[in-house]
Amino acid sequence: MRIINKKALHNYHILEQLEAGIVLSGAEVKSIRTGRIDLGESYVRILNREAYLVNANIPRYNQAADKEYDAQKSRKLLLHKHQISSLIGKVSGKSVTLVPVSIYEKNNRFKVEVGLARSKKEFDKRKIIKERDHARRVEQELRGKE
Repeated sequence: MRIINKKALHNYHILEQLEAGIVLSGAEVKSIRTGRIDLGESYVRILNREAYLVNANIPRYNQAADKEYDAQKSRKLLLHKHQISSLIGKVSGKSVTLVPVSIYEKNNRFKVEVGLARSKKEFDKRKIIKERDHARRVEQELRGKE
């Protein structure tokens, strides 16, 4: 199962991607396995040489005992020190940001695909939508003639 952050792919050009582990509780894992996660407004922030996933919404699992659960809390990402220092160098001083592109399960553990991203301009978004619509029309014409 792979949950993709479509909003990030629409709003950003992804320049580089890397895989990171994520620290989750058991109830959060069960909630993600049912497909209940929203990465739409989330981003990655580096604080004190550690990476955190901020604003990822993982709703409370129905059978969980924890009533004081915060669905929007920051979750630590597991990266090597050299990866974090490399990201710090790439992000500082440039107009790029870190966004989660997708979350998926690998060997019974959840991984977050983090992308180094540059914001798209409005005309880039319109151009992509226009190309997608054109490709859809061509595909419909081809299917209609057969």
